[in-house]
Amino acid sequence: MTPDDQSLRGFLATMEKTQPDQILRIRESVSRKLEMTSVVFELDRIGKSPVVVFENVAGSEMPVVTNIAGSRKLLAGCLGVDVRDLPTAFRERCQTYIPCEVVDKGAWDDIVIEGDDVDLTKLPIPFQFSVDAAPYITAGQICARDPETGVDTTGFHRLMLRGKNRLGISLHSRRRMYEFHRRAEVRGEALPAAIVIGTHPLHYMGSMVYAYPPHVRKYEIIGGLFGKPYRLARCGVGGLEVPAGAEIVIEGEILANVHEPEGPFGEFTGYYAGGQSEQPVIRVQRIYHRNDPILTMATPMRPPSDFSYSKCVMKAGMIWDEVERAGVSGVKGVWCHEAGGARMFNVIAIKQAYAGHAKQAATAAASCQSGSYLGRFVVVVDEDIDPTNLFEVLWAMCTRCDPAEDIDILRKMWSGPLDPRIPRGSTWNSRAVIDACRPYEMLADFPPVARATPELRAKVEAKFRDVLSKL
Repeated sequence: MTPDDQSLRGFLATMEKTQPDQILRIRESVSRKLEMTSVVFELDRIGKSPVVVFENVAGSEMPVVTNIAGSRKLLAGCLGVDVRDLPTAFRERCQTYIPCEVVDKGAWDDIVIEGDDVDLTKLPIPFQFSVDAAPYITAGQICARDPETGVDTTGFHRLMLRGKNRLGISLHSRRRMYEFHRRAEVRGEALPAAIVIGTHPLHYMGSMVYAYPPHVRKYEIIGGLFGKPYRLARCGVGGLEVPAGAEIVIEGEILANVHEPEGPFGEFTGYYAGGQSEQPVIRVQRIYHRNDPILTMATPMRPPSDFSYSKCVMKAGMIWDEVERAGVSGVKGVWCHEAGGARMFNVIAIKQAYAGHAKQAATAAASCQSGSYLGRFVVVVDEDIDPTNLFEVLWAMCTRCDPAEDIDILRKMWSGPLDPRIPRGSTWNSRAVIDACRPYEMLADFPPVARATPELRAKVEAKFRDVLSKL
C-alpha cells in the first residue's frame, strides 16, 4: 500500500527525503532483550536523537522503530514550522477540532490472526531494562469508548506481556481510560479496546492532550494537527474506529473485576517509582497487521528520552491555554523542561501589568489541570526571559528572586505513584512557586540588563555575517 501523509511510513518516507541525517538504520542483528534500549542510551550519551530503525531483530522478521518523536527538528518538520514556532503552532492547532474521515479499509487489514492462533509472543516486544517485570509494549495507543456517552479516546498506557493473549495495562494515572473502565465495571461489563501500534508522530502528540471538552474526540485534535480530517477505519471490536494508516491493531477487552500484579517498569521520571501494583488485564481476541508490519517502541528512561521533548511541547501548550482561560493576561510563553519529565519544572513568562500578577500566573500554572499532576517547581519570569532557555531562567532566579520573599510552598498538591520522592501509597506532594520576575514595585528603577539592543545586534549580524558564518 502506498505510504500516506498520516502514517508512520509516510513520515519515514518524508524524513528520508528531507532530513536523511535524522534517520539511523541499524542492519546488524539486535536482541529484543536489553540491546535496543541500550542503543538509545548510547545515542543520548553522545547527544544524538535520530529516528532509529532496527531492521534485523533476532527471532523476528518485523523491524522495530523508535525515537520518532525525540527531536524538535523532526516535530517541527511534521507541523511544517520553524523550530522556534513549534510550541505556539502546536497550541494553536490543538484548538481546532476537525471531524474525522472514515474509510472502508485500514492499511492494517492485510492479515488477520484470531482465536487460538493469537500469539503476542511472536511480536518483537522489547524487554527494556533488567529490572522490568516482563517485555512491554510501550508505544501502543489504547482506543476505547465511554460506555455512557459513546465518545472515544486514545492514549498511551504501558502494556505488560502476560501470555499469548493477555496483557496487563497500567491505568495508574486515573484519567479517561481509567474512568471508562470503571464505568464498564460498574455495569459488570468488560471494556472493548483496540491497541494501535505504528502511527505518525502527530498522533503521538495529539493523543497526549487531555485538557479538552468532554464531547471532543482525540482524533479530532489529531486532525487539527494535520490540518485536515484524520482518516480512520472501523475494526471488529465494539465498533471502534482506529487510525487507517496504522501498522498493527490488537483487538480485545479490558476485563471487568480482574486485576493482577503489574510492574515494576522504568518510567519517564527516570525511576522505578511505581513498583508493582494490581492493575487491569486485557484479553486479546484478534490481531491485524500489514503484510510487512513495523513495531514501534518508546523508551521511558531518565530524561531526555525518545518522547520527552514532544511531551514538553504538548504540556506547555495545554498549560498556556488553561492559564489564559482562567483570566490571566500578559502570558508571553510557557515551557515544561525535559529535565523534569515535562511535568516537574515548568516556566511561565509574562509581561507584568499589576502588583500580584506574577504570583497569580505562577499559581495558576501550578494548579491548572495540565500543570498540577506530578508537579514540583513552577517559575514565573519576565517577558525578556526565554522560558525554554534554562540558563536564562536560572539567571533570572539568581538575580531577580529573593528566596525569603519570592518562594512559596503549596502543600498537598496532586501527585501519584510515579513520583519518586513521595512515600509509597501517598498521592500528594508539595510545589515550590518561584517568582523570578523583577518586583513590580521596582520595575521603574530595577537595574538595567547589560546587553546590546536587538537593533544593534541585527546590524552587527548583517555587517559581519560572512565572518561569523565561518565559525
